[in-house]
Amino acid sequence: MAKESMKAREVKRKRLAVKFAAKREALKKEGNWEELQKLPRNSAPVRQRNRCKLTGRPRGYMRQFGISRNQFRDMANFGMIPGLTKASW
Repeated sequence: MAKESMKAREVKRKRLAVKFAAKREALKKEGNWEELQKLPRNSAPVRQRNRCKLTGRPRGYMRQFGISRNQFRDMANFGMIPGLTKASW
């Protein structure tokens, strides 16, 4: 599990990105790079990291489900993901 501080940092980044999205877009269209640099760094959407909704794990993230590969495997084995069964042949 990820530290709570790391999860909170990601939430903060998402909030900042939403808050400054319109302002960033306007400054980019104007070409006002000096003012754009004065905005908080964490307001840039590229600084966000996809994390597992359950554990906060940043690696092995499956975008379609919003969880990490480890949690996906556990949930699939216990039948918690509808329509998904373990392959056997």
